[in-house]
Amino acid sequence: MADETPLTDRIDKWLWAVRIFKTRALATEACRAGFVEINQLPVKPSRDVRGGETISVRQGVVMRTLVVRGIPLQRVGASRVPEFCEDLTPASEFEKARVRSAVSVLARPKGSGRPTKRERRVLDQFLGDAEEPAPEES
Repeated sequence: MADETPLTDRIDKWLWAVRIFKTRALATEACRAGFVEINQLPVKPSRDVRGGETISVRQGVVMRTLVVRGIPLQRVGASRVPEFCEDLTPASEFEKARVRSAVSVLARPKGSGRPTKRERRVLDQFLGDAEEPAPEES
C-alpha cells in the first residue's frame, strides 16, 4: 500500500496535527473565535486547507504566520512539523509574548501592600538585581 497523502484537510485538524494547538478542540475554538485566517479571511473549523496557502493564527499576543507545505495523515512529531508547514512568524512576535510574561510577573494587585521578603527576593532574582551577601568578618 502506497503512502497516500490527502490533498486537503480541515483547518482545525491540520492545526492540531502540526502542533499549533494542543488539542483539536482548542483549534476548533480558535477558528470559531476568529483567531484563524487563511489568506487574510477568517475561516470556520471545517474549511479545507490546501498546500501553499498562508495561515495566520493569533495565540494570545502572538500572531503566527504559517505556509502549508503538506497535509499529514495524523498528528506528527515535533521533528516532522517542518515537512508540513513553514513558520514565517517574525521574532518580534515571540518577543511580545516574553515581554508580556515579564510584565505579569512584576504586576501586583492594587491594595496588596508591600511585597514580602520572599516576594522581594524572587523579584530581585528575576530582574538580576540580587546582590551577593557580604562576607562575614571573623
